[in-house]
Amino acid sequence: MLRRLHHEQPESFAFTPANLEWAKAQITKYPEGRQASAIIPLLWRAQEQEGWLTRPAIEYVADMLGMAHIRALEVATFYFMFQLHPVGSVAHVQICGTTTCMICGSGELIEVCREKIAPQPHMLSADGKFSWEEVECLGSCSNAPMAQIGKDYYEDLTAERLAEILDELAAGKVPVPGPQNGRFGAEPLGGPKVLTEGGAGSQKVNASVELATTLGDTVKRIDGTEVPILTPWLKGREDGAARPAAPAQRDAAKAAPEVAERKPVTLSAPRDGKPDDLKKLKGVGPKLEALLHELGVFHFDQIAAWTPEEVAWVDERLSFKGRIEREGWIAQAKELAAKG
Repeated sequence: MLRRLHHEQPESFAFTPANLEWAKAQITKYPEGRQASAIIPLLWRAQEQEGWLTRPAIEYVADMLGMAHIRALEVATFYFMFQLHPVGSVAHVQICGTTTCMICGSGELIEVCREKIAPQPHMLSADGKFSWEEVECLGSCSNAPMAQIGKDYYEDLTAERLAEILDELAAGKVPVPGPQNGRFGAEPLGGPKVLTEGGAGSQKVNASVELATTLGDTVKRIDGTEVPILTPWLKGREDGAARPAAPAQRDAAKAAPEVAERKPVTLSAPRDGKPDDLKKLKGVGPKLEALLHELGVFHFDQIAAWTPEEVAWVDERLSFKGRIEREGWIAQAKELAAKG
């Protein structure tokens, strides 16, 4: 299928301050000289901010990554997840039309979209709030027919229920995603036959639906302030306020006892001008090694001697809490120090 940029384009594009912070942080995931590897997440973020991917946005991202514009354009036109035409300001509806959904009635869902949104795919509704398209399998065959609206799946649909969902969205509501016929997940229609003591029996909605409704960004445009922002090594927003934690993070924080921070013994320079190769520690790369050097940590024996309070101090300054214990730095450092 030939994919072209829309014939009408805005004059410019720029990330919001929060999204720019997010994008710069994504780039740091990749080694020096490999910044182009961040092309897909940055294009996706641009699309989430604007709703669709414009030429100025593609070129803006390419410039951030030091890429030729045509290389970024190649990526944007190759992947169908990138919308190259304007989409509805409230939601873009993707109806699965592949075999299982087709057998279960996706044709009726498409007719609802033709009647309530626009007669043809990728056309905006009269009020500009909605657009739609038919897509290939979205992998929810057990809950056919289904549609993806915004970021989430609406499953076990009927034409009547889809029409109601569109009306609710138009009224500013966000219908709860997931199965629309009372199912918890993808258990048999007659009820679960296995694992009956958990899941549907103990929760109102499944984990995916719970997360979508907790984050509150089901059809919301992304501005970078969502919970959680997906750059855990960044501590807070530009205004200095800490980002609220996701539910699982909050629960973990409650369970973990607070440990008072204490600065470990640090050095102004490596002994004899020869630092240990800290990159031998699991999870430590050139950038993290440089950060440790800035903190005055140059040798394995320094790390091997850290107490829990000193780990808490280093953790806070690395902005990557839990990594030291998770990767077992202290045990590794003791072994490496013993080897000389």
